[in-house]
Amino acid sequence: MIPKSIGIIPDGNRRLAKRLLKEPWKGHELGIKKLYSVLEWCGELGIKNVTFYALSLENMEKRPREELDFIFLLAKHELDQILSDKSHLVHRNKVRLVFFGRLDLLPEDLQKKISQAMEMTKGYSKYTASFAMAYGGRQEIVEAVKKLFRSSKSDKDINEKAFRQFLQTNGFVDPDLIIRTGGEKRLSNFLPFQSVYSELAFIDTYWPELGKEEFIKAIRDFSERQRRFGK
Repeated sequence: MIPKSIGIIPDGNRRLAKRLLKEPWKGHELGIKKLYSVLEWCGELGIKNVTFYALSLENMEKRPREELDFIFLLAKHELDQILSDKSHLVHRNKVRLVFFGRLDLLPEDLQKKISQAMEMTKGYSKYTASFAMAYGGRQEIVEAVKKLFRSSKSDKDINEKAFRQFLQTNGFVDPDLIIRTGGEKRLSNFLPFQSVYSELAFIDTYWPELGKEEFIKAIRDFSERQRRFGK
């Protein structure tokens, strides 16, 4: 049983950089390379939907400005590659790109490149790679509640189906499995509503050092679990 959708919390970039005696945020460069490897592995396994927790709202508030600027620069560089190179992995494998979160908090030039990349890949249907940027799960729920309340005429209009329509992930497939690297065992405000029935896998390896065998093992372990959904 291969999951239709997985979520990934790619933790450990800064700790790996520190171990390598580099600037803490230099680990993000290595993390980008691993992202492409994981997309390749997902394609080989037939996993159609992957959501990466790229940057949280808490990161936006608490990380050093220099580190955030470096992350934004990396993101712009990668998007430029996608926009200019039709032989890029994203185009070869027909990967639709989706970005969600408080994108309005990102630099304007990055917002523009994100919009262009989503427009360029919107016709791809083989795989979807989604990126939560400036995202907070609790904040997403609060905003969805506000919108649902404003749109509802009576209590009968308030239900789970209606609520989902106001989530930033409306139309997404809920993750069957969430994988977190780096040794921490928590979800850190990642998809709290969408993950209520997700299986969880915690891997001690830092994200840039994640190996293919470790990734496949997490998928294999998932396939051996019995998902009862309350039954």
